[in-house]
Amino acid sequence: MTGAGSKASDGATVVLVTLAAGQFLMTLDTSVMNVAIATVAEDVGTDVTGIQTAITLYTLVMATLMITGGKVGALIGRKRAFAIGCGIYGVGSFTTAIAPSLPVLLIGWSFLEGVGAALILPAIVALVAANFGARERPRAYGLVMAAGAIAVAVGPLIGGLFTTYLSWRLVFAGEVLIVLGILVMTRRIADEPRGETPRIDFVGIVLSAAGLGAAVFGVLRSSVWGWVSPKPDAPALFGISATLWLILGGLLLVWAFFQWESRLEERGAEPLVRPSMFDNQQLRGGMLMFFFQYFIQSGVFFVVPLFLSVALGLSAIDTGVRLLPLSVTLLIAAAGIPRFRPDANPRRVVRLALLAMLAGTVVLLAAIDEDASAEIVTVPMLLLGLGIGALASQLGSVTVSSVPDELSPEVGGLQNTATNIGASLGTALAGSVLIASLTATLIAGIQNNPAVPDQVAKTASVELAARSSPTPTSSRRSTRRASPATPPRRSRRRTRRRGCAPCGPRSR
Repeated sequence: MTGAGSKASDGATVVLVTLAAGQFLMTLDTSVMNVAIATVAEDVGTDVTGIQTAITLYTLVMATLMITGGKVGALIGRKRAFAIGCGIYGVGSFTTAIAPSLPVLLIGWSFLEGVGAALILPAIVALVAANFGARERPRAYGLVMAAGAIAVAVGPLIGGLFTTYLSWRLVFAGEVLIVLGILVMTRRIADEPRGETPRIDFVGIVLSAAGLGAAVFGVLRSSVWGWVSPKPDAPALFGISATLWLILGGLLLVWAFFQWESRLEERGAEPLVRPSMFDNQQLRGGMLMFFFQYFIQSGVFFVVPLFLSVALGLSAIDTGVRLLPLSVTLLIAAAGIPRFRPDANPRRVVRLALLAMLAGTVVLLAAIDEDASAEIVTVPMLLLGLGIGALASQLGSVTVSSVPDELSPEVGGLQNTATNIGASLGTALAGSVLIASLTATLIAGIQNNPAVPDQVAKTASVELAARSSPTPTSSRRSTRRASPATPPRRSRRRTRRRGCAPCGPRSR
């Protein structure tokens, strides 16, 4: 490999910093946006469901195009794909920074940035292999993955600071400057040696994108359409909600995709994905861990900031501070394990990481109730950060080292597909369950309140059942900004008087 002769050189350090910066940038957006959901929703004239859609579509676009992005990189060169992806991503960041409405936000953030990331992320994996020797790669992969974990850690604090004191738009404007810096440093990167020019499997592209897109979109719309029984005015077929049909149709298309790819591989043609790679137990286990890590991580990062900002009335900066324990332990684990325990048993590290994440999730679920305060998230965040950071330090090396070097770009596309499917489903499912729970709780509260007339309670219950899109109100936003230090209990009393903010004001 071209990087073998420059193991300790300054050039190798610049390459590592450049690739790590790309990984950092790809992960930063969602963690920044999660603490600013209510503010962004109001600024672009939408509700929390609209921002949930943008978050989910961003990861969904990456998931559906990631394998294709890897093939495009093989066709035009990894270094060129990385640079083009950075350019598209920069345009998307600029569009997001000036977005006046949700459709423009979806174009800039969810689509353009998603397409750029689909070119960048598979190229990063291949370029690490091209620029570092076999002995250096595990540490290089660990540090690059750690950069993504660092973005998860510092994103809430950055988002909170900018949203509270300046504007969330400046975060995306700053990303444009980072992209320009990455493009300048890209010339120091050695490209992967060119092999045979691959053929693009267009049938596989359509089947994979349509299948994954339909399934995740179905989960995303479940809070609006219903899972099985359709909600009023929701699309349905044979009395069954379109949600279930989309999920089943998507899974059927994914099955057809793998059947098609298997047929191509058997004929000796160029498949989009080699199904035989999944016979590798180490690779299969690594992909599964990537999926579950991002599924849990994205669900937590959607629900917890929403709980802190909407249910407890904390400002964006206070929400970011409450997530700081996760940032601390995540950074310690993600950067510390490769540095101080480079020979640690990956299997043992992954098991301990999963136990830490499980413990954090259980403690969080047990602690949240109607009288909970912001302090209850501290211990769960410490445990979740430790688990996420430990996984980030190992999984990239585990999956890439499980196959020959020439297959590392394909592994890069697969692992990033797994992470983004996990992130999409985690955000979509968490939002769906949260909104359904809030709506059901509010309906029960209205029906059991003797001060509410029966006819009003009945009307309100019907309206709330039909409408389950959280809508931030400007009065609530101004109250948070005017008094960011409002005690949590007082914020909850204010919420009860007005009704459930995520579900809209009470009917009177």
